[in-house]
Amino acid sequence: MMKHLRQQGLSKGTLFSEMQAARKHDANWKAGKTFSLVYYAGEEVSNVAKEAYNLFFHENALNPLAFTSLKKFETEIIAMSASLFHGNEQVVGSLTSGGSESILMAVKAYRDFARKHRPEIEHPEMILPITVHAAFEKAAHYFGVKSVYISVNEQFEVDVEQVRQAINDNTILIVGSAPNYPQGIMDPIEQLGQIAVAHNIPLHIDACLGGFIVPFLQQLGYPLAPFDFSVAGVTSISADIHKYGYGAKGASVILYKDDEYRRCQYFAYADWPGGLFVSPTATGTRPGGAIASAWAVMNYLGVEGYKKLAQQTINTTKKFIEGIQQIQELSILGNPQASIFTVASKEVNIFALADQMEIRGWHMDRQQLPNCLHFMITPAHEHVVEEFIVDLQQSVAEVKANPALVQQGYAAMYGMIGQIPDKSQIQQYILHTLDKEMRL
Repeated sequence: MMKHLRQQGLSKGTLFSEMQAARKHDANWKAGKTFSLVYYAGEEVSNVAKEAYNLFFHENALNPLAFTSLKKFETEIIAMSASLFHGNEQVVGSLTSGGSESILMAVKAYRDFARKHRPEIEHPEMILPITVHAAFEKAAHYFGVKSVYISVNEQFEVDVEQVRQAINDNTILIVGSAPNYPQGIMDPIEQLGQIAVAHNIPLHIDACLGGFIVPFLQQLGYPLAPFDFSVAGVTSISADIHKYGYGAKGASVILYKDDEYRRCQYFAYADWPGGLFVSPTATGTRPGGAIASAWAVMNYLGVEGYKKLAQQTINTTKKFIEGIQQIQELSILGNPQASIFTVASKEVNIFALADQMEIRGWHMDRQQLPNCLHFMITPAHEHVVEEFIVDLQQSVAEVKANPALVQQGYAAMYGMIGQIPDKSQIQQYILHTLDKEMRL
């Protein structure tokens, strides 16, 4: 279907009416009906993020010499983040557009670091928990680094002994999650650090999801193991400010133990007719609004503000888990320690259950290997716990009473995919689906 640019523009009133109408079927994140994608701490914090973004709406962080304000914000964000993660004055970093870019930059940096210091390596490898974020596989694909995946134990923590055995002469990087995305489980970072030190191999910690809540839970006294630069062997950390940092979308940090690692992240080109070109991250133009918003929210909340939100979030998480555990057909996977967890079932089809919950207005995130539903709790969920549990109980009963539901909706699609042994066929299917979704 073709869509042509209008010959005459719409009036402002008509334009925004059409845009509001387009949102009719969007996920209702403000009412706590979603469990990913949007991290909402309430209107007060949201307004600070939006006002700061709009104040620097047109500014471009491509050239920090032109916009010294953005340089100030970015360097202070990096310094505050380094301090939060127990880094010393040698810790450096960059702001990126999100967790995926932070992860991409880390893998690129370690590949180039290995090229410089271990040029004998022709086929670099990185050791990853199977539960690590998919962006690492994207980075492996982009930068020619082989992924060596390690299984997890019954608690969904990476098997440390398998990590040790997987190290070889081509290993350039070890990765751990704090916590992992699928189940919200913290990998044993201190043990991974010991291996990294013993073999003189860099250790990256992916804290994109939990980086701006776990430290504050630790400060509140929750028994979460160290995961940051306080752990010997940790050389870099990725953490998203636009998640539990509550900044506007487009803000993540990648931090390195020292400048030598970060320099390997940079790209420089001296032979361009357009001038000398250097870029710290994957992007050229960077929206000033995202940087200003991150700086504003971090300074607006401060430690005490973040601790208050962390306490509110963990209290709400406990209520969700307690309510779900009262439903005998469902179980929580592993022992999640923060605000992320997953729900599985041996008695009902979890994807049919998700379909029923979506009929009731909840946007559910489905996962596989094992089949489960993913939950990420924010302050927005505080007042919907009871409503959610009632709907969940009713949905479980509906699925049990109607076995044919597994042949409908997403349950049928996931069931079909699960029967395909050739993963390449599945990848072609989801690529085709993406093509279809991106057309009018």
